Formats: sequence, C-alpha cells, structure tokens
Amino acid sequence: MANRGPSYGLSREVQQKIDRQYDPELEQVLVRWILAQCGGDGGSAVAQPAPGRDGFQQWLKDGTVLCRLINSLHPRGQAPVAKIQASAMAFKQMEQISQFLQAAERYGIVATDIFQTVDLWEGKNMACVQRTLMNLGSLAVAKGDGLFVGDPNWFPKKSQENRRVFSEDKLKEGQSVIGLQMGTNRGATQAGMTGYGMPRQIL
Repeated sequence: MANRGPSYGLSREVQQKIDRQYDPELEQVLVRWILAQCGGDGGSAVAQPAPGRDGFQQWLKDGTVLCRLINSLHPRGQAPVAKIQASAMAFKQMEQISQFLQAAERYGIVATDIFQTVDLWEGKNMACVQRTLMNLGSLAVAKGDGLFVGDPNWFPKKSQENRRVFSEDKLKEGQSVIGLQMGTNRGATQAGMTGYGMPRQIL
C-alpha cells in the first residue's frame, strides 16, 4: 500500500484538489494543541513534527500521538486506549489509528466527520484528518470538563442546544396567527387589469 506509484489523469486531478484543501495555518494550531494536551499525561513529551503536510502525516501515522491525545481528554483510569506502543509494523500502526477513531466517535464526534484510516496512513486526505482533529478540539472545549489544555480560541465554538418550553396557552395562541409568509391579500385590487385576450394599447 505504501509503495503505490504516482497517480495520473483524473485520479491525479482529484488528488491535487484534495491536497489543496490542506490548511497550513490549521496545522500549526493543531500541533500547538496536541503538544500542550499530551504534555501532561504522565508520559514522555511528544516530539515536535517537521513542518508541512508530509511532516504532519509522518508525525501522526503510527497512531501513538493520536491515542495519547484521546486518552488525555478522559479522566485518569478511564482512558479508552489501554495500550499505546510505537511499532514499525503497518498493521499495528493502522490498528492504533482505528482505536483512536473508535474512541473519537464514542467521545462524541459524528461518524461523518471522522477520517478513514487510509486517509492518514497513506496520506491520501490529510485535510480530512485536520477536520476530525479540529472537531475533536471544538468538542473538548464545549464539554468544559477541565480536561482541555490550551487556548479555547484555537477552535470554533460548537453550537449549544437552546431548548425552549412553551405553555399550552402559548402554543394555542400561535395556531390562530396567520404568518405573513403564508401570503396576504390585504390591499389587493383589480385596478389597472385588462381582460384576457385584449390587444395591448401602444400609444
């Protein structure tokens, strides 16, 4: 899989379009957050990645950084990924990425917002990886459980539910009102209308 040759024609155009969606500024924000978030989880500090899309991909590729990240968003003793170990074996790396993705979904990330294992491992869609991590950061800020480390302004705020409760009287009152979006015939007249079929007068 990793030794796949370059793509040509339409495949190449599609890949170039995907690559253009990658955001270098978002990469810097995500790196700062991951370094801050994983700095105090009791393990050794996470190393700084090489700048750029390829450096970011290599940094996350084996899944250890991602697993440490998701574990740091849970209280001690409740870490979703029990065993994290660096491995050069492809299937081990992909297994750890999958463990992160499953834990992220349980954490509250919508399934449609989660990247596929090959998007990261093969570097096919790093923009999608960025979106998943951005959603994870936003959700961690929104939970407000004190486990988020870093600047909350790094991520867009998640919308909060604003439930409204109306009394029965208020609901009945609303049924008798005809909204203007339904249309109105107030002020409508037939002034200026001519009968159908009559010739247009040109003066």
